[in-house]
Amino acid sequence: MRQSRLPVKQRDLHRHHFDSTFWDDFRFRDDDIIISTYAKSGTTWMQQILAQLLFDGAPDLPVAEMSPWMDLRVPPKAVKLAAVEAQSHRRFLKTHLPVDALVFSSKAKYLYIGRDGRDVVWSLYNHHRNANSKWYQALNDTPGRVGPPIGKPPEDIREYFREWLEKDGFPFWSFWENARSWWEVRHLPNVMFLHFDELKEDMPGRIRAIAEFLSIPIDEKKWEDILLHCSFDYMKNNAAPSTPMGGAFWDEGAQVFINKATNGRWKDILTEEDNRRYETMAAARLGVDCARWFLGS
Repeated sequence: MRQSRLPVKQRDLHRHHFDSTFWDDFRFRDDDIIISTYAKSGTTWMQQILAQLLFDGAPDLPVAEMSPWMDLRVPPKAVKLAAVEAQSHRRFLKTHLPVDALVFSSKAKYLYIGRDGRDVVWSLYNHHRNANSKWYQALNDTPGRVGPPIGKPPEDIREYFREWLEKDGFPFWSFWENARSWWEVRHLPNVMFLHFDELKEDMPGRIRAIAEFLSIPIDEKKWEDILLHCSFDYMKNNAAPSTPMGGAFWDEGAQVFINKATNGRWKDILTEEDNRRYETMAAARLGVDCARWFLGS
């Protein structure tokens, strides 16, 4: 059954990363854009795409500053809300919350990007394994953390995957809750669903579709600049403006944050039983159609 009513927030999420109450005091504008993913599913890529569309292909835009993660609990709520309120451009913000923990507005348009959970975990592992002490301090030692601290990952990526699968997204948050909640609102007129694979296979076509959904006119004279600046090679080589704190949370810098954008790296590592367990759980937790969609092409 297609959902026609706007969802209403049902709960809050608090942990080492999250404070969903940041949205409670957020004042929506009529043209706000909200980017949503579970995590490591093309969030930064979509932020770059929107920045390029909104600013006509300009280089070196401070995307991480322009497009903050609203439910990340640092910096404090008052600081983050004031900074976002002061923005005069069309705002494009990001969330990693499931729908039932989010204040959902008819004023905003929502872009949800999905990805196979196994590809997500491989990217998460790179993100987590390369994080330095500043990252752990920001998440674990700043005031307001609820729940246990996040620890260091194991050396074995397959162990990391299995723990993520069996403990419902550990040490981050539930993939199934996020995916299912957004799938249920995919037919709302202010929601656009995209798969990471679609962006990889036809980035120009998907960018034009995004622009149409958001009513952003494209300056054709700037089109090649937009495509260049949204390419993986450009983003990898110019990663600092798109990366939180310019990459200070990773000793190898911002280029670690913009990883490989490569799918299927798990295929030579996970066993047949690992994949069967993942796909069985996906069908059970998401439903067959949703699980199939998240598998991608």
